[in-house]
Amino acid sequence: MIFGIGIDVVDISRFEESLVRTPSLKERLFKGTELDRPIHSLAARFAAKEAIAKAMDSKENFHFQDIEIINLDSGKPTFQLSGSTQKYLEGKKVHLTLSHDAGIASAMVVIEE
Repeated sequence: MIFGIGIDVVDISRFEESLVRTPSLKERLFKGTELDRPIHSLAARFAAKEAIAKAMDSKENFHFQDIEIINLDSGKPTFQLSGSTQKYLEGKKVHLTLSHDAGIASAMVVIEE
C-alpha cells in the first residue's frame, strides 16, 4: 500500500545562485558524501529531500540533516536516514529516482507501508 508520493524539480542555475549567495546553506542542506558532489547532483539531492518531505507529509519529522542520499554499488541512489526522520519511516520502504538534464534536476519518491 502506498503511504506517500512526492516529486520535486529544481532549476540548477537558480539553486547554484542560492548556494553562492548563502554559503552556509550547503552545510544546512547536505551532509557526508553529498557535500563534495557537483552542482547538478546537489540540485537533484535537494529535489529528493523536498520530494521525501512531500511524501512524508509530516513537518515535525522531516529534518534535512536526517537525510543523506547515497549511491549503492550499482549506482542507484537511495536514502540513508537517521534521527526522527528514520524513526517516522521505520518499517516503510522508500523508493527514490533522480534525474537532471537541460538545466533541471528532479526527484520522485514513493513510500510504501
